[in-house]
Amino acid sequence: VDLGVAVQRACESQAEPLKFLYPLDSSIKEKIESIAKFYGASGVEYSEQAEKQIEMYTKQGFSNLPICMAKTQYSFSHVPSMKGAPSDFVLPIRDVRASIGAGFIYPLVGTMSTMPGLPTRPCFYEIDIDTATGKVMGLS
Repeated sequence: VDLGVAVQRACESQAEPLKFLYPLDSSIKEKIESIAKFYGASGVEYSEQAEKQIEMYTKQGFSNLPICMAKTQYSFSHVPSMKGAPSDFVLPIRDVRASIGAGFIYPLVGTMSTMPGLPTRPCFYEIDIDTATGKVMGLS
């Protein structure tokens, strides 16, 4: 509880507003590249899908939204085994999605899952019905 109270006091005493790494009126790509540079990347590589999404969100007038990178929590890079803060890597953006109601755009970096905790093979593959008895199998 003491820690929570201390954090609350520290937050309330801050007079400075939140400052982004980039101006909000920058393009979506400029924002992504600013964050990538902060991560230690030497560059950014966009998939064809990411390029299409960026173009669409820009045309729809959402390019002023902040960016929240969806990537592995284990590294500043896209590779979980590159622990800590590696440098001189190219950050791959495979897709760009938006949560317009929440007010942000989130590029998908590398192969990470947007639903962490889910198995790579869905459990429904193990569920079946014994047609002779009507018993459901594969549930524990």
